[in-house]
Formats: sequence, C-alpha cells, structure tokens
Amino acid sequence: MNYRKSVFNILLILICCFLNGCGDAIYSDLEEKKIFKNPSGFPSIVFPEGNEYSQSRWELGKRLFYDSILSVNNTISCSSCHKSENAFSDTVPFSKGDGNLFGRGNAPTLANIGYNPYFTRAGGVPTLEMQILVPIQEHDEFNTNILDIVEKLKQDSSYTKLARKAYKRELDPFVITRAIANFERSFISGNSDYDKFHFQNKKKLMSESQQRGEILFESERTSCTQCHSGFNFTNYAFENNGLYLNYKDIGRKRLTKNEFDLAKFKVPTLRNIELTGPYMHDGSIKTLADVINHYNSGGQIHKNKSSFIKPLGLNEIEKQDLEAFLKSLTDKKFVTNKIYKK
Repeated sequence: MNYRKSVFNILLILICCFLNGCGDAIYSDLEEKKIFKNPSGFPSIVFPEGNEYSQSRWELGKRLFYDSILSVNNTISCSSCHKSENAFSDTVPFSKGDGNLFGRGNAPTLANIGYNPYFTRAGGVPTLEMQILVPIQEHDEFNTNILDIVEKLKQDSSYTKLARKAYKRELDPFVITRAIANFERSFISGNSDYDKFHFQNKKKLMSESQQRGEILFESERTSCTQCHSGFNFTNYAFENNGLYLNYKDIGRKRLTKNEFDLAKFKVPTLRNIELTGPYMHDGSIKTLADVINHYNSGGQIHKNKSSFIKPLGLNEIEKQDLEAFLKSLTDKKFVTNKIYKK
C-alpha cells in the first residue's frame, strides 16, 4: 500500500472520530491499580486528552488486542506478531499477516511503547492511537478497514456494552483505536537486573562481566550511547547502521522522499533485547553475538551510515562482556506478568 495514501486514510478516519466528540475524561488511581506504576528513573506516562486511563478502557483494549476479529478473515490478532513472552515482539524475521502474506519489516517490541514520540520504523505516525490503524489497513497485515471491523464487533453485544462503559459512546473507530492504545501504554518494562542493580541497590544482580560490558557500552570507544541512551536505551533518532550497501527497504525516505533519509530507520530500544531477536529492521541477524560482530566490523560503507558506526576492535572477552550487559536489560517480571496474558 502507498505509504502517503496510508497515512492520509488514517488521518481522515481520525478526523471523523474527533468530529463525533472525545467522550468524557475518566481518571483512576493509577498507583492503586499498579498497572502504570513508574519504575525508578522513568517519567510518567502521558495520556492524550480523551483517552486517559481507566480500568474499563484498559480491559476493552486488552480484549481487542487478542481478538482475531480485527483481521479480514479473523485469522490473526495484534498478539500474533507481538507476543508477551518476547516483550511483545515476534520470533521470526517477517511476521505473516492475514492471507499468509509476509509483512514489510521485523515486528518491533512494544515494551515502553507509550514513551515513543512517533511510530513505525520510518516515524510517519505521530500518535499511538493513529498507529493502531496502520496494521489494520495494510494488505500484508490485517488487510481490512476499521469501519468493517466496527460492523463485525457490533454483532457481539458485549463489545457494545464495553464501549459505552469505557468511553460513554457507541462502538466506533474512536473507541477501538483508543482502547488498544490504552492497553498498550501499560507495557512498561523497567525491572531488569540492570534496574535492580542501579536503582534498587541489589548489587549482586549484575555479574562482573555485565559490569565490564556496561563500562564498554558507555565508553567513547564503542559510542553505543550516542544512539542507545536514556532510560529506554534509545534516542528515537533515525539512523543507518551500515547493514547493507544496497537496501531493499528505503526506510524513512519512503515518508520524506529525501535522499538523506535513504535506508534510515528509527533507533530501537535495547530493553529486553535478549528476547526480541531476530534483529535489525528486516530480522536478518539471528543472535546478539552476531549483532555485536556487525558493529565490531564497522558495517558496510553506505553514504548515509552514522558516523558513530566504525570498526571497534573488540576482542572475544570484550564482545562477551558487551553481550552479557545487554542481557542484563531483560525484564523477566514484565514478560511473565499475568495481567498481559490473554
């Protein structure tokens, strides 16, 4: 599907939604619910007006997230490509959509998705609510239309009741996109061994190898933090990392039409990176060790490659230490938390 046309259709649908009103604001005691409790070092989740958190909105979003009725032939759901045990990512290079067509890119993790300033690997979608519409209408994903989904959902009276309870309005595109976004904003991951070591004073949880790897990660020699910085280990910028000389996917250029953006993709979070392989925008690298080898080599010579990607000269022990550090970012509690399970 043409990318610009796709974004235009999304905007058109959302304008229609807003013309019908945003519903009454609903507030709850987030701390009491324990769903949006902020880990140490994390900012608070910001909810857009009209989609503030409530338990009923969250529960409706969860049900929709796991319902295959969102796809044209009722064969896949959001959870088909975003598995909770893999930090809401997939385990294959390209996920199959409805009709067994392969998607365009590797399914990214949804961990801490509520903190992202924009969405998709090219950054062309400004809100999480709008992003919900992208897989719905892409022919290699759900391959349907939000209005058709509304009609299917209305056949189930329980969905109609949930919509009224959550948003005080009839079931419509506004309700569907906002409920799923409300649920996804609860995917907060910040309880890894790294976090416990640094913020919870549990000093035995990071091994000596992991601590050496962290020093290496933060060093000028590797420049890892030039892109993977902050509490979520990403600066959300768009970069080329020298994966190929020639890319099948033109990346952000699809949106901007600017040659400067050719083969650039949004820098991903490194949280739970141990669980979110295969890696890169196209899932072409299978293991973390291979990812480190790629960066150690300095990558291919591409005209838009980041200046921070250069040969590192790491020895085997240093590469092992760096991998050990990355594994310290795994949040076992997050990926086993029953509140996210179907």
